[in-house]
Amino acid sequence: SPGPKIEQFTLNFTITNLRFTTDLGTPNSARFNSTKKIMQHYIDPLFKSSSISSAYTGCKVMRFRSGRDRDNTGVDAVCSYRTNDSLATFDREKVHQELSTMTNGVTKLGHYSLERNSLYVNG
Repeated sequence: SPGPKIEQFTLNFTITNLRFTTDLGTPNSARFNSTKKIMQHYIDPLFKSSSISSAYTGCKVMRFRSGRDRDNTGVDAVCSYRTNDSLATFDREKVHQELSTMTNGVTKLGHYSLERNSLYVNG
C-alpha cells in the first residue's frame, strides 16, 4: 500500500487582546516573526493533545490580519497531517470541538483572549 500522504487544513481565529499593527501584518518583520513563534508555541500543544495527534505534522502561521475591531488580530494558519489507513482520520468537526474545549470555549489561548465565535477549522 502507498505510504502516508500529507493533507492540509486551515485554522483561523481572532485574538482580542493583541492589537493589530502594520508591522504585524508584514511577513518577515521582527514583530511578525516573534508573534508567529509565540502562536506556534500555543498552537502545537493543542494538536498534540487532540484526536489527530499521531498524524499531526505541524501548523504554520501564514498571516495576521486586522479584526473587525482594530484592537483585534486575526490569525490564519495552514496545518498538516499524515493520512493513511493506519492513522487517525481527520474529522473537522471533532477537531473543532476538541480545540474549543482546550481553549475554554474559544476564550483563551495561553495569555491571549479569543473572540468566542472566531475559531474555524477547514479541512
